[in-house]
Amino acid sequence: MLEARTAVRKLKEYHPPLGGRVGLRLDFNENTVGCSPRVLERLRGLQFEQLARYPERESVERQVATHLGIDPAGLLLTNGVDEAIHLICETYLQPGDEVLIVVPTFSMYEIYAAATGAQVITIPADAEFRYPTDAVLARVTPHTRLIAIASPNNPTGTVVPRTDLLRILRAAPDAAVLVDEAYFDFYGESLLAEVTNYPNLFVARTFSKAYGLAGLRIGVLAGTAAQMAMVRRVGSPYNVNAVALACLPEALADQKYVQRYVAEVRQGRERLEQELRSLKLRFWPSQANFVLVRIGERHDVFVQAMRERGILVRDRSRDPGCQGCVRISVGSNAQTESLIVALRDTVRTLSATGVPA
Repeated sequence: MLEARTAVRKLKEYHPPLGGRVGLRLDFNENTVGCSPRVLERLRGLQFEQLARYPERESVERQVATHLGIDPAGLLLTNGVDEAIHLICETYLQPGDEVLIVVPTFSMYEIYAAATGAQVITIPADAEFRYPTDAVLARVTPHTRLIAIASPNNPTGTVVPRTDLLRILRAAPDAAVLVDEAYFDFYGESLLAEVTNYPNLFVARTFSKAYGLAGLRIGVLAGTAAQMAMVRRVGSPYNVNAVALACLPEALADQKYVQRYVAEVRQGRERLEQELRSLKLRFWPSQANFVLVRIGERHDVFVQAMRERGILVRDRSRDPGCQGCVRISVGSNAQTESLIVALRDTVRTLSATGVPA
């Protein structure tokens, strides 16, 4: 009987709760107001010929490279950051290799790495979800082939200091070090300029968050030209669809729109954190477009109560170290005010039978 590979049969399954998402969607870290009007206008102007032929990404890659200030030969457009992770794993991992991941973090690092047959070594974050750089360095061996790092991290919103990232790059020259900067726009610090200095560095970005293009599935993977030539060998020449390629230049051109949204998210993040302090709810200061909050044993009741008030938030209590935690995305100023009204009412209501811890 035909069977999947052993590594595949043993994989953890990832099932995002996408069904029935009615209300203000603050559960998936998406852009909550949508993409630039210029993108919508471009969509309306698409002709049938553009959809009938295979997409060509090279010209758009050059535009993105110019926008980022890097060599086009070192850049690949991908089907979201998910594909970027997948391509790195397929390019550099094989059975017997070791992968280092600090948890909690984005689930797809482990899934894509384990699918190759590599051994995934998870290292718990330090107190306050700080990145345990010394512990990571202590686990680097001649078998280490990938170290995946999200900064800012999901679901915690914490970041890894630049000096620590450079220490890891220098300590593991034979390993691919993937720095996932999916939430870069809300943080502002990047390692992208270092790709020419470290042959083992790869930086991933996405246009799903600040740019509001999650439905088009488009991201960026950057590295040295020599390494990216290898990554391109395992990827499809038509991995990014024609609609995404047509719209991305318009999204890039409207930086005022993106900057305005990012500014509101940063203001909303600060506003939410202030409110959480006043409600005496435990949270971790974030550099992303969300905040992780510890609700306690009644986290599931809290999530449902917020849903009943028209606000969707994400239960992260199954993530390592996140027992009783809920992640709340941040949107526009008006949406943040709606969130705070619902949050106050939910906490007040639950207080009658036990305040969230």
